[in-house]
Amino acid sequence: MTPAETGKMGENAVSEYLKSSGYQILDRNFRIRGGEIDIIASHGEELCFVEVKTRKLTSWESGSEAVDSRKQKLLIRAAYRYMEKKNLSEEDWYIRYDIAEVTTLHDKVMEINYQENAFDETDFFDND
Repeated sequence: MTPAETGKMGENAVSEYLKSSGYQILDRNFRIRGGEIDIIASHGEELCFVEVKTRKLTSWESGSEAVDSRKQKLLIRAAYRYMEKKNLSEEDWYIRYDIAEVTTLHDKVMEINYQENAFDETDFFDND
């Protein structure tokens, strides 16, 4: 499998996981210049922007380690662009940034580790 195929397999698995957990998938692979959101889902009044990281069982780096502060800022920017494009108001939603770590072995999904509220926008503001 190519890395793109492996990534797509992980995204598909997370989409199914979310649906079975009562989420509604609103969009997938939303792209802007400099960023992409893998899955956008709603769960009640929560609007969830999900970054999916698919790794082989033998990988040294976890998926959440790959979502550094630079990547988090890009996801936040893309989330606000998505909300602008879809005319969604911040006041109507609790916005959440989640990370889904997918572990594979021999081209099969072995585990999904889903982290709600993996990071927050306030992590990027000075507390002066």
